[in-house]
Amino acid sequence: MTDSKTTEHTRVNKILLGPIERPILNWLASHMPSWVTPDLLTATGFIATIITAASYILCHRSSAFLWLASFGIFLNWFGDSLDGTLARYRKIERPKYGFFIDHTMDGLGEVIFALGLGLSPFIDFRVALITLVGYMLMANLVYILTYVKGEFRISYLGLGPTEVRLILIITNILVFFLGNPKIDTKFGIFSIYNVVLVIISVLLYVIYMVVTFTNANALAKLEGGTKK
Repeated sequence: MTDSKTTEHTRVNKILLGPIERPILNWLASHMPSWVTPDLLTATGFIATIITAASYILCHRSSAFLWLASFGIFLNWFGDSLDGTLARYRKIERPKYGFFIDHTMDGLGEVIFALGLGLSPFIDFRVALITLVGYMLMANLVYILTYVKGEFRISYLGLGPTEVRLILIITNILVFFLGNPKIDTKFGIFSIYNVVLVIISVLLYVIYMVVTFTNANALAKLEGGTKK
């Protein structure tokens, strides 16, 4: 049996691009044809992930596929960000089903995306997997806090999936025009794309540890766990 807490939650999305993104999503939702459904948008986002991953792999033939990868990232944003907005706009929310299908597809999509990155000519496969683990840890933490605190928070330090997508698109453009130059560090030689993913990974792991510690401490005090 599913606890009602899993569906009764407050959504927190305080991203840097929020003031730009929210009006765009609301406008798109109000202008979507009736045949466009939230499920169709979720499927669109997932298919876009496959297109993106395949595009990165195809970059072994030509770096021009980075443009298709960027389009796939944009299309993923369109489907993944708009499905919930459309459901809320039309007042056809299905909280349990929507939460389940959206995030199970997100998890699978993240794995496919990371594999595509790791199999591209620009990124070390190990770095891609380290980033994937960090992203999965954060996703897992979000779902746990949704149950424990009734708060579905998808942004930390003003960063969320939208900002990550934008960073990847900008990196694609830089790599296409600059040829993924190498940076010599005391830890070895890293490509631009590897540096970007390492920075994202460090942020994910640090945020995960800080949020885990602070919430564990707060919950312990709330439930008397600090008593000796």
